[in-house]
Amino acid sequence: MNTAALIDELVSLPVEERALVAESVLQSLNQPDSSIDKIWSQLAHERLKEIQTGKVEAVDGEKVFEKIRKQFEQ
Repeated sequence: MNTAALIDELVSLPVEERALVAESVLQSLNQPDSSIDKIWSQLAHERLKEIQTGKVEAVDGEKVFEKIRKQFEQ
């Protein structure tokens, strides 16, 4: 079966089945990398510890975006 025929067959499927096929294809293109996930997890734990110990102060996201907007308005 060629690509065009496969696409024709897929688009004739019910929407739920097409969504399942689309999700499966996308996942196959972007395979998870557990080593990267581990690094992100470690970084998140470090950041949380810094906030909990008072080493850094959390800033409200809206305040950050407002500051950025003001910088671009000038």
